Order: sequence, then structure tokens, then C-alpha cells
Amino acid sequence: MTSTNATTTAMPPAGTLPAGTLPLSTQPSRLFAAGPRADAARHVARFGPVPGATGLVEALRASGLTGRGGGAFPVSRKIDALAGPPATIIANGSEGEPLSRKDATLLEHAPHLVIDGLVLLAAAVGPRARLVVMAHPDGADSVRRALLERRDGGEIEVRVAEDRFVAGEATAVVAGLSGAPATPKDHPVHLTERGVGRRPTLLFNVETLAHIALIARYGAEWFRSSGTADDPGTRLLSVGGDGVAEQVVEVAGGSRLAEVLTAIGVVPASLRAALVGGFHGRWIAAGDFGGRLVARPAEGGSDDGDIAAGAGVVLLLGTASCGLRVSASILDYLAAESAGQCGPCVLGLPRLSRRFAEYSSGRDHDPSGVGYLLDTIPGRGACHHPDGTVSLARSALAVFTGELDRHRSGSCSEGGLA
Repeated sequence: MTSTNATTTAMPPAGTLPAGTLPLSTQPSRLFAAGPRADAARHVARFGPVPGATGLVEALRASGLTGRGGGAFPVSRKIDALAGPPATIIANGSEGEPLSRKDATLLEHAPHLVIDGLVLLAAAVGPRARLVVMAHPDGADSVRRALLERRDGGEIEVRVAEDRFVAGEATAVVAGLSGAPATPKDHPVHLTERGVGRRPTLLFNVETLAHIALIARYGAEWFRSSGTADDPGTRLLSVGGDGVAEQVVEVAGGSRLAEVLTAIGVVPASLRAALVGGFHGRWIAAGDFGGRLVARPAEGGSDDGDIAAGAGVVLLLGTASCGLRVSASILDYLAAESAGQCGPCVLGLPRLSRRFAEYSSGRDHDPSGVGYLLDTIPGRGACHHPDGTVSLARSALAVFTGELDRHRSGSCSEGGLA
């Protein structure tokens, strides 16, 4: 890739989109532009061959691309943090989040775009690196088929991730590749310094790599032509819940949640709230659906009420559903998904789940029990799983305060919590 080609090459006309994708921008879908289940021939006909990688890191820096796996860390900053040439580069499609289907959908319909991004990144920063695609069981076969169609396919390994919530976290993926249990760790030393085999490692979500492949072809200016100045490009969202069939949609950065819902045929007024960002995300009340879905809300919030897109998941809650009941069920799941490494996870999360159910159901009128756990669990775990779980519980209690009273009076539409 050269900088001149990157900024002047126009993307070809759109292809037919796979079912369940929707571009919400002034442009057609980018990631699914080659059509459903695109093989190598259709991929190359749509996007052309893999370009050169000259100037790719500079283009990524100018693009403002952030990671699409949930952390939203700037891609160029992660590359700049490398302690040396990466020994391993990982495309992470583990997708342990139960509500997410975006990565598996991308690997099913556009695997070559992901592989292109992995190959281009290696050419730019780690030409001798081990290349690995860590795929959810639902996406592994699509990647294997795609690799058989490519001359460079033999250079890339496919590993099937454990289908567990905590197994998709970056340090858990690296641990699994190193032969240890796939459990996350709090890592004071970044993976860019010491990862697989204790050597520098780069790990990006598969959607991030697909965007890298497009930036290599069309440049930073093209990437920024969709989205907003502070949240450029597009992102995938897995949307499901009350009033909508599960689907994956592609939206421009900075799209307002209400606009996304309206575009897929959901009436925002029919909803009570939405859980945005997955099980470690937060509840958004229907009155706040005007907020923009962005990679990273401004420090301290913003007047626009920006909403962190997180892992790219939106769970819709209808007006007839009980947010406390749904939250209690999620907390039960998260407590059972403990990595089993520390007290805040093994002991604290089950206690939080029980106390949350007791307090939110009205059986326990004293908020101090659940409040104590919400205050003491965060920041003490061996990974961030306890922190994310507490964040969800806090957001549920803040958004569904009215339901607390209904539970205590026995008037909840779902009959309270068991």
C-alpha cells in the first residue's frame, strides 16, 4: 500500500448483504460488501488482491481505528507499544459473550477480509510472526475453508476457543495458546511486551482486523468518511431481545441508539431499557436512547449522553419485562463463570448474586448488604471479571429503581424474583 493509493482509491459498489446486516450511514455496508458467505473469488472480485503493507501503520494512526472487541484501545497505540517484533499475532474471534454473534457472523460471511488484515499486519510489523486465528466453535469451519482457498493459508493456524465467558479475554486467549488454562489475568506487563512464550504478542479482535484490511486498501481518509471525528468508521452490533429477532447490523460510529433501533423496525417507545455492551456492559433507560454509540465516551460523560458500545451487544427489554429479573439471571450466570482464581470471584460473585436477588425482590429491605459487596469486590480480583459484574449490578439498580418498589408491593408484571 502507498499513501497516495490509500487516500484516492474508491470502494467499489456494494454487493448483496447477508441477511441480518444493515448499514446505517451514507455509505453501503463495508465489512459485508462481498455478499453472503463470500469465497475467495468473490472477495477478490469485490476488494481486489491483498495490497502491499507499506505505510500501513501510519494509515492506521491517521484513521483513528479503535479495537472492536470491547476495550476500544487505539490500534496504532497498541502497535507502538510493542517491545520488539511480535512473535505471535492473534485474530481473536473467541466471542465468549453469550449475546454476541458479530464475530461469528463476520467469520462466516467475510473470512477473507479478516485473514487479509492478519496477513497485512504481519507484513507491516512482524513478518516472521506466528499467525493464529482463535475462533469461536461457530466460526472455526468458515476460517478453515477460507484458508484452503488461499496461497498464504498454510501460514495461519486455526484454534478453537473454549466456549466460556472468560475465555475470550485477551490474556485468557494467550494463556490457552501457551498451554495453560484459558483463564484471564490482571497483567501489569502488557502483552505487547510479554505474551505467548513470554515474547511480544499482538492480539486484535477479528472485526478490527477486517477494518485494517479495508484501511490498507482505501486509506485513512476513506475510513473516516463514515462515523464521526471522535468515533470514525463503522462497527458491528449484535442486537436481540424483546421485539426483534437476533441480528447483526453494521452502523456508523456515533450512531444514536434510537436511530439504530428505528432503522431495524423497533419502536423505542415499546422498550423499557437496553443492555449495551454485553454482560459487562450497562443498562440504558429508554429515555436515554438518544445517546450516541461510541468507542469511548468522553471522560466524565458528555452533554450528548454518549454510550460505550463495548463488546458490540444490544439486548432490548420490553415494557412488559422485568429488568431486575433479567439482571438477576445474568448475575447468576456470571457468578458461575468465575475463573476460579481469587476470592472476589469465587466467593464474592455468588454472594452478590444472592444478595442482589434478595434485595431487588423485596425480601431484603436493607440496601447495606448488596451495597457492601458492590463497594468491596471491585479492584481486588485477579482479572476484571468481578469489576464488570459489579458494574452491571450497579447499572441495574440505578435504572430499575421504580421496579424495586413494584417488587416490594408485589405488583411487578413478572411476579417478582424467585
